[in-house]
Parts: sequence; C-alpha cells; structure tokens
Amino acid sequence: MLNENGYVEMFTNMMSEGFIVIDSQGTIQVYNNKAKDIFGISHNQQISHEAGQIKNGDIVIIGDNAIGKDDGNLNSSSLKYIGIDDENIKKGDAIIAIGVYNVEGIKPVYLYQKSKDMTDTLKMETSFLGIDIGVVIDFINKIITIEVDKQKYTMTYINYIGHMVILDGKTNKMKFYQSQGYTAKGESINEILKGKEYRAKGENSELLNVIGKNIFEIHKSGSTIKEFYEVAKGKNISYVDEFKEINGFPTMCTLLPVNSQKRRIGAALKVEDISEIKRVLRERDEALSNLEKIEKRLDEEREIIEAFPNIIGESKEMNYVKKLALKAAKTNSTVLIQGESGTGKNLLAKAIHENGPKKDNPFIHVNCGAIPESLLESELFGYEKGAFTGASSSGKKGFFELANGGTIFLDEIGEISSNLQVKLLQVLQDKSFYKVGGQKKIEVDLRIIAATNKNLEEEMIEGRFREDLYYRINVFPIWIPSLRERKEDIYPLVENILPKVCEKVGCENKRISAEALNLLLRYDWPGNVRELENILERAANLSEGNTILSKNLTIKVADENKYLDEEILPLREATRNFEKKIIKKVLEYYKGDKKKSMKALDISKTTFYEKIKRYNINI
Repeated sequence: MLNENGYVEMFTNMMSEGFIVIDSQGTIQVYNNKAKDIFGISHNQQISHEAGQIKNGDIVIIGDNAIGKDDGNLNSSSLKYIGIDDENIKKGDAIIAIGVYNVEGIKPVYLYQKSKDMTDTLKMETSFLGIDIGVVIDFINKIITIEVDKQKYTMTYINYIGHMVILDGKTNKMKFYQSQGYTAKGESINEILKGKEYRAKGENSELLNVIGKNIFEIHKSGSTIKEFYEVAKGKNISYVDEFKEINGFPTMCTLLPVNSQKRRIGAALKVEDISEIKRVLRERDEALSNLEKIEKRLDEEREIIEAFPNIIGESKEMNYVKKLALKAAKTNSTVLIQGESGTGKNLLAKAIHENGPKKDNPFIHVNCGAIPESLLESELFGYEKGAFTGASSSGKKGFFELANGGTIFLDEIGEISSNLQVKLLQVLQDKSFYKVGGQKKIEVDLRIIAATNKNLEEEMIEGRFREDLYYRINVFPIWIPSLRERKEDIYPLVENILPKVCEKVGCENKRISAEALNLLLRYDWPGNVRELENILERAANLSEGNTILSKNLTIKVADENKYLDEEILPLREATRNFEKKIIKKVLEYYKGDKKKSMKALDISKTTFYEKIKRYNINI
C-alpha cells in the first residue's frame, strides 16, 4: 500500500520516534527501527539459545509480579502445567514458582504474595532437583532476577512483567529465557506453557519481521491498539502527544488517520519512549553530586542559617529540609514541595528563589486552588485581545510570561484539571506556550517550583494526575514535616511569632508561661504552624497581663490515657509512622552506624536507604 519502494523504510528509520503504519485491514505496512527498539523487537540478547518449544519434563522457573497482568493472562489453571494446584492464588498476586512441566509426582516449590500485602521484595533460594536456583522480585527497583547455577537472567519493568526461564529436563541446560518484547513476539509465560514455539536468541538469531503481520499479532488487544485499528477502519479519532501504555510500556503517542482521495486507507501511530524521564532523573542526580562537592568547601551550618533566617526550627527534620532547600536553590531544577496545609510551603518556595541565581528577577506566586478552573488557563498563559467574551481589548500577559527570567510558584498544583495538566506539561518540556486565542509561540526562561498538600502518587494511581507530569515536576522533591513530627521546634517558633503577634494586635510584648508552653507541646497541631500563629494571636488578645497562661490558649489536649476516635489512623499511615519511629531510634542507639542499624532491623541495604529517603530521616 504505502511502501512501494525502499524510500519509506529508509526515511522512517531516520526518525527519533517510533513510527507504525497499518492499512485498513490492520496489516502492518511500516514499523521503523525506533518502534522495534521501544517494544523490544530488535532487542539483542547476549546469551544465546535455539528456537524451540517446551517439552514434558522441562524445569520451569517463574517470577511474576502480578499474575494475569502482563504474562499472557496467566492463571491458576495454567500453573497446573507445573504441578501447582492452589485455589488461593488469584489474579494480581505476585508469585515465584519452580516446577516440572507435565510430570506428576514431582512436587513444585512456590511462594506467593497477595497484592494487598506487598512488601519490598519477594525472594526464594532453593536447590531443586540438584540445581541451585534463586529468584528475587524487587518491587522497589522494579527488577526480577532469576539465577540458575550463578547465571543471572534479569528483567526490569515499569508496571507489570512475567519472567520465566526453562531448563532442559534431560541436560538441565537453559533452553529458554524471557526477554524484553515478549508480548510482541508472542512469548508470554502463558503462551509458552500452552505450547507456543519460541524464537532463538543471540547475535546471529533472526529478528522478528513484523511487516505484513496483523497489528494484533504484535500488540495484542490493548485500548490504544484497538483505537489505532478503528481509525484505520474509518473512525474519526486523532490526538497529539497523549500518554498511553502499549505492551506495558509508557509512551507518548500521536495518532493520525491516513487518507487518499478522501478515502480512509489506514492510520499512523507515532510513539515516543518516555525514557526522557530517566534522563531528567539522571540530570537531577548529577546536579546533586556536583552540589555535594560544593558543600564540602563551605561552612554548611552557617550558610543555611544565613540563607533561611525566616525558616524557624532546629529539629533534625527541619535542618534536613533546609539542607535540601539550599541544594535546590543552587540549581535550576524543578522543585516539588509537599506537606500538610500550614507547614510553610509558601515561605520555603520564596526562600529557595531568594537564594538562587534568579533572585533578582520576579517571583510569581500562583494559588492554583484559589482561581476558578474557567479562568486558570488565561491567568497562567495570558490571552490575546478578543480571545473570549469579556476579554480585555488589549489582551493580557499571563503569570508564566510575567515570571520570565525568574521563578513561578505553582501552589496547590494538585488542584489543576486534567485538561490544563496537558498544557502545563508542554510548558515544562519546551519552556514555551501559546496565549489563549494566540498563534505566536512565547518562549520563557524560568524555574518552576510546585507545591501541594495532596499525595500526588495516590492521585496518579486514581487517574486524577498525569503520570508524565508528576515525573516532570518531581525532579527535586522536598517534604516538609508536620509540626507534630517536630515538636522541639515549638519553643523557637513561639519565640519568633509572639513578638510579631503582639505588635500586630497593638499590645506590649508578652511572654508565655511554662504551663502554657507544656500545653502547646502536648497538642497535635492539625493546622501546623499557621494554627500556632492563630492560637498565639488569640491568646495575646485574651491575656490580661504580660504573661500568656494556659487558660488563654483555646486548644483542647486529648487525655493521653483515653482512647479517642481522632487517634485512629489508616493502617498504612500508622505503619509508616511506626517504621519511621523505630528506624530513628535504632540509628540513635547505634550513633548513626548504618551497617549495625541494618543488621539490627534485619533489612537489606536497598530497603534501608529507600525508607531513609521516604521518611526524610537525617543520617
């Protein structure tokens, strides 16, 4: 149809994005090299094996992080091929399994984990029929490793993956191992267990030729591929740069119909691998590495005090926040500040700007949650004259344009609608945008700081926040702890806030009694520092003398000996709080000795450092 000579293949193989064209019957006409790279079709394996098929008596080793998700719809019935008959194993469970194919009397070895009970890793080390076998599913780093007699077969994944190694039942030699692109090759666990022949691997093995095959042979029946096929058949769907998942790979897709003489003859799909996110993360790591070298030449404590005089608190948690903020200030990387309402995210964002290379340029604070959704786009990007009813006759500059050369602070970014998230992503990628009703591209040079009191990872899982946008703004994350997690900061906060409050209400400077201070220390502070400011202002107005007493504080402290409904926490949050407390206590006991702490806690190095990072524990 479209490829009558070699020019189309030559030109499409020069593209930096994947490019696929199908005709109106769904037959693949163009499938360039980049598309083959993205979906693992041209993956060149270093370990070789011949083409073949699973046979009775072969030893099968499986590592699957979610049964039925990206393994050819593996289920409990399929597991019976290797002797596993367990009705407790359900879809979505992770499993490690070793068994013999279609041979009765040899007991399989397996363990599984329910999807709701996932831990950091699932491991098995065993000797099966005299063969040393180890399997590790690392849920944190998203790696599955199968090791057979010290030979490792490793696969990384993004969401789900089904990994498998098959050993010849007579020689115990490897005859098949799973590799990237198995969906396109039709070599998922379930397909292999049901007798599907597999292709050879190695430098001299023949690459899979997809031209002339039906698109569903290569990409099964995902929603994006179904759309692709429907457009080729005549449906009017098209989009540009939308986040889609194909064969388990997160991609940015552009879908366009292909017409000839007003007749639909096919469709084209441009696919961009979101490995760009990995590049951004690498840039962040390089920036942090360079900053650590700078830190060694400076008196860090003095520098932090000078840089953040208005960020009050000397607790370990706040010192760590200020240390991160100083690092962030010295880069132009996008910063994401997270924390509960009232913890001081606005103050920290302004301080980062004032200590950065753009400090003499504008700092534009945008509260995304306070601006109606219908106005937010025009406020952010501006509009041309006559762009909409009620628009100013002279047009208007948006916040991004006003912040050019400086910093734009997107407060409560979790409130932005999904439609606006797409446009914001484009600005983050290209540092350019169009005004509402405009046709001229406006380029800006600015740094972006975002803040939210929402858990964006949960928002992303629920589909309310784009995954690609999350990775774009989460280049340099800073978590501000709640006031109840750093109560040792209450006294310096009171010392700093109280004189300002007295001046504001027009009274003489007041001090706080020891009894009142003790009451403040026993309170849980759901409103954090902002609530503390309000409580002190109210107390300054209520107190008759120069001393604020406990009776002047309008707060209620729960009886510590009484169990209250307010103390009930979700199990996940309670577990996190307990983990953090235990890790901090163990580190203090061993005076910061990480090796002894890991041994005492009986956790791996990877898990230890992941939890240190997650809970912002300063070591």
